[in-house]
Amino acid sequence: MKNQLILALALAAAPFAASADGHSYTYIEGGYAQLNQELPQIEGFRIDDVEAGGFFVGGSAALGDSFHVFGSYRMGDDDVGVSAPIIGDLGDAGIDMSQAIVGLGYHHSLSQRTDLITELSYLSTEIDVEDDGEGSQEGDDFRVAVGVRHLIANNVDIWAKGNYTDGDVYDSAFSATLGLQYHLTPVWGIVGEAELGDEFSQVTAGMRASF
Repeated sequence: MKNQLILALALAAAPFAASADGHSYTYIEGGYAQLNQELPQIEGFRIDDVEAGGFFVGGSAALGDSFHVFGSYRMGDDDVGVSAPIIGDLGDAGIDMSQAIVGLGYHHSLSQRTDLITELSYLSTEIDVEDDGEGSQEGDDFRVAVGVRHLIANNVDIWAKGNYTDGDVYDSAFSATLGLQYHLTPVWGIVGEAELGDEFSQVTAGMRASF
């Protein structure tokens, strides 16, 4: 009886262990996103930072054994407080913030569980102040990222990247990205990621389906 139980457990776990033996670069994901951005200050006023909560969707597709294409869209909104030293609180301004990313990545195996990752991507960011009569402010940026992706366990995948972004919104900005995926099944997993920069940060949490 015990031997049969052990064999059954081993057979049930085998497909999961095999699927986790390496990294999948073909997946879709989605969930909650928060985009935080420092705003330029105007003399005589105090403008709070944007903390826009909303959603994200994204995905990646492997191109052969070494390359992959990826993309994501993140959107959120916030009510940003505006105040003046003498007058005090002037009220809130509604802000919508969104960002679309598309890119090409290269991954090289350093070991059975660790990949080196290099990425080149394009970012399109839009910030819209509601009811200001000015329309949205848009900016284009390019990013280079280098990092590693590692399986610390058969069902836990982590990654870390250093990013350099330059263009209209991010002026020669450095940031770090940290991510984790907890595999519930060979396909489904819980995923979370945080990007931390000097004047901005982004956090996402949701579900990923890997293929």
